[in-house]
Amino acid sequence: MSKTAKQTADAFSIPAFDPTAVTEQVRQITEKGVAQSKEAYAKIQDQAEAAQKSLETTFETAQSNTAALSLKALAALRVNTEASFAHVEALIGAKSFGEVIELQSAFVRKQAEAISGQAKEFQADATKAIEEISAPVKSAVEKAIKDVKAI
Repeated sequence: MSKTAKQTADAFSIPAFDPTAVTEQVRQITEKGVAQSKEAYAKIQDQAEAAQKSLETTFETAQSNTAALSLKALAALRVNTEASFAHVEALIGAKSFGEVIELQSAFVRKQAEAISGQAKEFQADATKAIEEISAPVKSAVEKAIKDVKAI
């Protein structure tokens, strides 16, 4: 074969294919993908566990705060009911219409002050309860966002 013919044959020949090199590259890519998948799964699992703990804490806090608020409302209702019964007793013992008017206006004024104070206390307790209930959720969301940004 002449030199020109050999050069032409070499130019159109298929280079030798090395399957081990391709196999090694595929193995490396696969191993990297598996490692990344395991890492992502571990992060997702950690976030799911943190979310579950946060929800449990939130529900426990909500339950205890709801019970406390209910007890406070019942106590206020009891105080107001007792005041009303005492007022009715006082009205029954009144000797004149003027005394009834005086008792009634004093009762209304006293009850308005009492109810205003009870409402302020209840509002403060409810605000505190909401803050306590939302704190674990807020913390979990902030951590999740931080973790997502880290990925």
